[in-house]
Amino acid sequence: MSKEKWYIILAGLIIGVIASVLVLLGNPANMGFCIACFIRDTAGSLGLHKAAAVQYVRPEIIGIVLGSFLLSLAKKEFSPRGGSSPMTRLILGFFAMIGCLMFLGCPFRMILRLAGGDLNAILGLVGFAAGIGCGILYLKRGYSLKRTYRLPASEGAAFPATTVALLVILLAVPSLLIFSEAGAGPGAKHAAVWISLLAGLIVGALAQRTRLCMVGGIRDAILFKEFKLLLGFVAIFLAALVTNLILTATTDGTYFKLAFEGQAVAHMDGLWNALGMLLVGFACVLLGGCPLRQLVLAGEGNSDSAITVIGLLLGAAFAHNFGLASSAKGPTDAGKIAVIIGLVIVIIIGECNIRSNRKKG
Repeated sequence: MSKEKWYIILAGLIIGVIASVLVLLGNPANMGFCIACFIRDTAGSLGLHKAAAVQYVRPEIIGIVLGSFLLSLAKKEFSPRGGSSPMTRLILGFFAMIGCLMFLGCPFRMILRLAGGDLNAILGLVGFAAGIGCGILYLKRGYSLKRTYRLPASEGAAFPATTVALLVILLAVPSLLIFSEAGAGPGAKHAAVWISLLAGLIVGALAQRTRLCMVGGIRDAILFKEFKLLLGFVAIFLAALVTNLILTATTDGTYFKLAFEGQAVAHMDGLWNALGMLLVGFACVLLGGCPLRQLVLAGEGNSDSAITVIGLLLGAAFAHNFGLASSAKGPTDAGKIAVIIGLVIVIIIGECNIRSNRKKG
């Protein structure tokens, strides 16, 4: 294999081990990393929603952005760009989060749930792949958002600077934030701040270096028979699986449990697990990357990806303020309606952008 593929595999192995070790050090089960869940927790800590069980500024999110930012500067790849249909991207990010919170996890956590033995994630994976397939149909028909434009360096650095400000508040003035009380739920489970931040920095740098993106991996495998990005997530799965098995055998905890029932922060409604992730896959293809990739691009100075992340944040706040998010008991009726509305809106966005491109041609 090429050196590039070996880099991607090595990065995946490191990230998989880090994700499982974060659970050992305090993060929720099968949630060493979950971009959607961590953005949701951060939204709660900022007071954007009042769900007491999921309120904590996750340093991993800050670390991913800063890791990407610092490495892109070092490699002279920091490239402030934007202006490509920002409102469309915000809406797509919003509904991608609605889909994630129906499933209770982003594509990253879906892999980690599988590595922890959660069989419900298989249905999520099926839906996710189907959603990517739907997005590919639009790509083949000429779907594209508007071109990006070069922006001032200050514009590209604005989002990383915002995460630095949030880190300062977390460390110096935590009283300004809201935190889940001990034992209240996933928001109360976390590794130490500096460990989480370091983990995020490493993952952000590795993802920036290798362009890791699960949506891109499946898309490229289908469209171009190119599997290098997909190899990274296979490596994450294998590394997390082996680490979970070792931890289960050597500690008092249960880090691997092969079952549908009794999984942490998960429900067993297979249809809505699949439909939630179908919405995620579909929206993310039209966005050009999964939530992890959007954070990394935002760190590289892409303001369109920063807008997408804000859409994810708003989606998380809306989902918990209006009862759209699932729980261990299952999906809510309001959440089901929101997913269907999301699929309709994503289809409309796809159709509108095909038509606009045809008119230009």
